[in-house]
Amino acid sequence: MSRPLEAIERFLSGAGFDRGPWLAVAFAAGIVAWFALPTKADWIGFLAACAIVAVCGVAPWKSARNYPYLRQALVVIALLAIAGCLTVWARSSIVGEVPIERPIVGTFTAKVLQIEPQPALERDRLILSMREPVTGRAIKVRVNVPGRNLAGKVAIDDVVRFKGRLMPPAPPMLPGAYNFARTAWFSGIAASGSSLGEIAVVKQSGGGGRKLSDMRRALANHIRAQIGDERAGIATALVTGDRGGIMDADAEAMRDSGLAHLLSVSGLHVGAVVGAVYVLSLRVLALSTWLALRLRLPVAAAGIGALAGVGYTLLSGSEVPTVRSCLGALLVLAALSLGREALSLRMLAVAAFCVMLLWPESVTGPSFQMSFGAVLALVAVSTSAPAKNFMQPRDEFLVARVMRHLAMLLLTGLVIDLALMPIGLFHFHRAGIYGALANVTAIPLTTFVVMPLLAGALLLDVVGAGGPLWWLAQVAIDLLTAIAHWFASRPAAVTILPAGQNYAFVVFVAGGLWLGLWSGKVRWLGLPFALLGAGILALAEPPDVLVSGDGRHVGLLEPGGKRLFVLRNGGEGYARDNLMELAGIEGEPALLKEWPGARCNPDFCAVVIVKTGRAWRLLISQGRNGVPERALAAACDRSDIVISDRWLPRSCVPRWFKADRNSLSQTGGIALNLARQELTTVAQSQGNHGWWRPAPQPLKRPARPPGLSAQ
Repeated sequence: MSRPLEAIERFLSGAGFDRGPWLAVAFAAGIVAWFALPTKADWIGFLAACAIVAVCGVAPWKSARNYPYLRQALVVIALLAIAGCLTVWARSSIVGEVPIERPIVGTFTAKVLQIEPQPALERDRLILSMREPVTGRAIKVRVNVPGRNLAGKVAIDDVVRFKGRLMPPAPPMLPGAYNFARTAWFSGIAASGSSLGEIAVVKQSGGGGRKLSDMRRALANHIRAQIGDERAGIATALVTGDRGGIMDADAEAMRDSGLAHLLSVSGLHVGAVVGAVYVLSLRVLALSTWLALRLRLPVAAAGIGALAGVGYTLLSGSEVPTVRSCLGALLVLAALSLGREALSLRMLAVAAFCVMLLWPESVTGPSFQMSFGAVLALVAVSTSAPAKNFMQPRDEFLVARVMRHLAMLLLTGLVIDLALMPIGLFHFHRAGIYGALANVTAIPLTTFVVMPLLAGALLLDVVGAGGPLWWLAQVAIDLLTAIAHWFASRPAAVTILPAGQNYAFVVFVAGGLWLGLWSGKVRWLGLPFALLGAGILALAEPPDVLVSGDGRHVGLLEPGGKRLFVLRNGGEGYARDNLMELAGIEGEPALLKEWPGARCNPDFCAVVIVKTGRAWRLLISQGRNGVPERALAAACDRSDIVISDRWLPRSCVPRWFKADRNSLSQTGGIALNLARQELTTVAQSQGNHGWWRPAPQPLKRPARPPGLSAQ
């Protein structure tokens, strides 16, 4: 053991400052462990194991003095993992709100906390504070209100009355799908729903409201009045962070072309505002000889830039990505003021620590992973020795210098796209292929044309002279959307894959972190692991059968993965999109009755799936009429799998598995791989966390026959 320990000790002793960012990784690992482990006993066991590792690091074991760096690493990493786990556990306990037990329909009185206009969806969204009808406890709910311009009738802090339907926040429809219940838990939302009529104001707030929210809505309405609804969605997203007005076609094109990040106020937007204000302030202050002789102009300009960044963050809604970007920008300004390197891994680690302390749950979300992953890739490329040599100043023509910068921009965009593609595929099951090329044109257009034009138009509107700039802004936004639509329409522009395994994503992230955080040749040891994880994700095998948590939506993937057959075809919607995404299929699904050899009546469909040389017989209910129990029992006896959105009698015992309303209330949605005889459920990924609420009194379910394993 001495030789490996000595090798590790030599490596750590020579790593220097490269060890610092791994402290943030250890903190994040503790947060991830809390989400991954299912029960409170497991969390306590994890904390105990980390404590034992820390004790081993400080224990006076034999030859301990020979390994000071290794001992320090054991102690610090273990303690930070404990801190991360306790941080997210404490936040879950403090902000988490138990959801309502069952759907409620009635007339409710509530106080308006927030108004989110969504003109593209022909509705507005309200965040309300009210009393739960049954228990009387104070809860926060999210309600969608059909129609437009609700903000003209209702103000923040108004007391309103409305008739509506409230539901508990929905868990993932299928394994690997979006988990709104978890998002609502950390947002303190106990119910969501929609209004069934007009919103009546019972008591007005008196006109006070919330100044920032009022200003944000006023800006959005002003922008919409100047350039129209079609372009106002993107313009409003860039100025106020409100993405509710973006047309569906434009949003899809931006996503498929790899430009969706431009619609969320984050590092690019905050960096552009802070950088522009910093440079402009520095130049203006330098015009005064008196100021230049008495002030450190870079420090003064950094202070003005910081104020601009904080103001923009507050104006755009102070969402987590924006706050994260603002923290990073403030650290860059501090580094510039101190004469230090502006962009470094240590700055990135400090920003990550700040975000994780405030919002530890964001670590498991795509926004955190993609934004920090992009910056990590950017820093790793720009600080590498080949990149520094390539970008060194030299005596050359302007054209050659511009071409070098464009080549570096394209290379950086390509590396960032390669780093983010597995993250996008894991969370969204789709990724744009031409993102690097699209960003080479779209990022400069957004940063140096669209945003300055919008800012200038808003400033000139103070004196009523913003018309010409608004016209130019319309042209620039049209060009931006044209770029997105063109790249999105290219052949094979989008890669769509089924849901991947969690372990593959962990392997990719571990390899990517090793590749990005270390320097020198040792960093390349992470490349095989990153490629392995990405490869496993890319080769993910789609499930053969998908069943939603309520049993109403069923998808069968034909052998070969060409088409998806669904039980109910409700057109475009949340259920259909989830089935298509989790199966990794594009195009229109077919109805289950079109499955080759399917036998359907108004109550049930019987289909046969041939997989790895074996015929699997499925019986799927689709009606609500009563069925004679003896006939149903006989049909179940002839089937391997029975799926139903109703309660099935105990006499219905298929040869392999039964999924009815009773069992699905405990497992949630399921995905079945027939070749491996594996069953994956939503419940297996939720554990005993507060946002997962299975039915309280499950009925006994027939035992699963040997050969079908659950994962």
